[in-house]
Amino acid sequence: MKKATKIALAILAIIIIVIAFVSFTVKGAYTFNDFWTMFFDKIFNWEAFVQAFKPIIGRVPTSFIITLVAMIIGLVLGLFLALIKINKIPVLNQIRLVFVSFIRGTPIYVQLLLTYTGIPLILKAVNLNYGTTYSINDISPMLFVILTFAFNEAAYNSETIRAAIESVDVGQIEAAKSLGMTNSQVFWRVTLPEAATVAVAPLGNSLMGLLKGTSLAFVAGVIEMTAEAKIFGGSKFRIFESYLAVALVYWAINFVFENLIRLLEKKLQITPKKKRKNDLIQTGNPFDHGMSTGGNV
Repeated sequence: MKKATKIALAILAIIIIVIAFVSFTVKGAYTFNDFWTMFFDKIFNWEAFVQAFKPIIGRVPTSFIITLVAMIIGLVLGLFLALIKINKIPVLNQIRLVFVSFIRGTPIYVQLLLTYTGIPLILKAVNLNYGTTYSINDISPMLFVILTFAFNEAAYNSETIRAAIESVDVGQIEAAKSLGMTNSQVFWRVTLPEAATVAVAPLGNSLMGLLKGTSLAFVAGVIEMTAEAKIFGGSKFRIFESYLAVALVYWAINFVFENLIRLLEKKLQITPKKKRKNDLIQTGNPFDHGMSTGGNV
């Protein structure tokens, strides 16, 4: 039985146990059947819950675009920052240290606000200094969100990538150099593939966290899944139903991501081939081959 199936069955069992315990131990004004009839009639609106899925799912591409673009940029910048730290490049390493410390030490919500309010100030300063007429209205809010999440991912991914690169066996690197490979060839053909097998799991977790973090994109005016749930719930006066729907959508998407990452991890994992049992057991005289060879000579 798969891990996901076990988790789903465990959650279902807990819900059934809790409902049964409350129903049979705590007596209220309603019987068991009357209570649930009243609950879905006056407390929880099932129709609003079902209707909330359509607009929320319609915003899935927006969340995907933010997640994938920010993750790709974050991986490239993270690799660059990791190489700066590994090689201890003067000046750049100090700048990297401040950048990573600031990003890791401040909430992503605050970083979004700084980006959303800071870029207009920069454009205003540029316009005043150079006489240009750049307008903040010409910039898509998606740019603010993607930049913020990309820089955030770069700071965290840089440490993951650095640790993965440094975990590569030095013997493999020396063996590759002994074959005549240049440093760049060794890095792209040996070090990076080996590091990828180590980094895929934490980077996968980072990807899932990034998808959930896109729920803050509404700060910059981007309507994604969570913002759509808020809009729908407010229009129907059914906030809980819409937020429960968006929670299930996030859960389903991350469930797919989790399994894809697990498959990728298995594909990248290098396992030695198992020798057959017959190959490990010697049969016959081990000197027969040598004797026959000597005989022929």
